Amino acid sequence: MSSDDVTTALVRALIENMKGAAEGWKSFAMVIDFDGDRFSGTHGYAYSPDGAASAVASRPSAVRDAVNAYMDSYYEPGQPRPVAVLVQFDRDNGKYEVTFEDEDASRWQVTPSNIDAVRDAIKPAF
Repeated sequence: MSSDDVTTALVRALIENMKGAAEGWKSFAMVIDFDGDRFSGTHGYAYSPDGAASAVASRPSAVRDAVNAYMDSYYEPGQPRPVAVLVQFDRDNGKYEVTFEDEDASRWQVTPSNIDAVRDAIKPAF
């Protein structure tokens, strides 16, 4: 499977299994977290056309196969994987971006003190 195919499958799986999004969302940013080499969960935001954001996540068991296929297309067995991956998608123009974080597991983690900053920082802008 090509990298475009596994990326499309990953974005599709995140969308089809996304919980918490407001009706009519325009874009989303979803962080895929890893615990060592193992996929552990997702969290992020869906953004409405009016700029409102709603917290979203996809159940790990529902997206695990797509996440693993995507990661397997970029990493050899036994090669260290990133600590997190940010997937951004804009529904209007179909553009997406995938960003790997190799070291800083807290880069996109949401806490009470940074919730607004993270929500704004990961919002797709393409």
